[in-house]
Amino acid sequence: MLYSRRKTLALIGGGVVIAAAASSGAFLATRTPAEALLPWDRAGGYEEPRMYALSWAILAPNPHNRQPWTAQMIGVDRVRIFRDRSRNLPHTDPFDRQLTIGMGCFLELMALAAAQKGYAITFELFPDGEEGAVADALFIANRAQPDPLFAYGLARRSCKKPFLDKKVPEEEAKWLGDYAHIIVDEKRVEALRALTFKAWMVEALTKRTMQESVDLMRFGRAEIERNPDGIALGGPFLETLMMAGLLSRADQATPTSNGFKQGVSIYKEMLAATPAYAVLASPTNTRLDQIEAGRRWLRLNLATAARGLALHPVSQCLQEFPEMAECYQDAHALLVAPGQTVQMLGRLGYGPQTPRTPRWPIESRLINV
Repeated sequence: MLYSRRKTLALIGGGVVIAAAASSGAFLATRTPAEALLPWDRAGGYEEPRMYALSWAILAPNPHNRQPWTAQMIGVDRVRIFRDRSRNLPHTDPFDRQLTIGMGCFLELMALAAAQKGYAITFELFPDGEEGAVADALFIANRAQPDPLFAYGLARRSCKKPFLDKKVPEEEAKWLGDYAHIIVDEKRVEALRALTFKAWMVEALTKRTMQESVDLMRFGRAEIERNPDGIALGGPFLETLMMAGLLSRADQATPTSNGFKQGVSIYKEMLAATPAYAVLASPTNTRLDQIEAGRRWLRLNLATAARGLALHPVSQCLQEFPEMAECYQDAHALLVAPGQTVQMLGRLGYGPQTPRTPRWPIESRLINV
């Protein structure tokens, strides 16, 4: 079996990209899932250029935090990248579009990391067709310069909190226009606030799509450490709620429960506090378009961090299961010309003046992230 987690990346044929273990004393002293967080602190801890780049790439954003990547080292200068199909999202991502975008994020972060060591990467995408490897990566020494965006690799976050009541200035929107289409017009922003909440409710109230998320929730430190992927619900506060019986997997799948209703309230407040949106679209909807969208989304994520802004994907309205069809059509009518495909939609704003949103695993009371 091939394993791919943010904690480790097992390499086909042997070897692993892994963070060093935390001391047992430090681990027991906190409810934080220390081992699952280590890759953030140990990224880049390899001299071998491919291992160095992969240790960064596993931090890439991806849908439902599935981390669907596996890698095979070939010779002295190649890596073959696969998508682990056992980690599919058949209900919320039935055509694997979002997962393919996540693979694009992985490839872009790997390329940025390699450039730090002077290596350019040439990618041959889907060398054996769409059902085979995602990419063959050739590392070429002394052919790349470091990209300034890479400095924000550890600052990147997906901010799942209400943004400050502060507009995104036109000059910031213009600067970010090199990375995405930025919407600050109040009328369009208001329409997107309503649409994103409507779409979130469609996903939450469709039994099989909500259950897909619930099945991927990791309740508490032990579950997060055991399966450091999916939707993390951990930290002292949430674990106290679990011990008191106020937060459970069953409640998150039950629309009449108080826990579910609280999650709806939290998410509604969060989506309403959105001053701007970022949109990535493509002229068609091929696998190559989806990979490119992922690469662009990763760069946008780093660029927003560079400008002191926060970004949070809200792509429920772009999902392609039947119950979402109306929201999908509304999103495309609002955002792009006929025939184009919206690949990513994100909330954009200034994060709350509180301690930074923690790295994976994320402590949150949200029922879906």
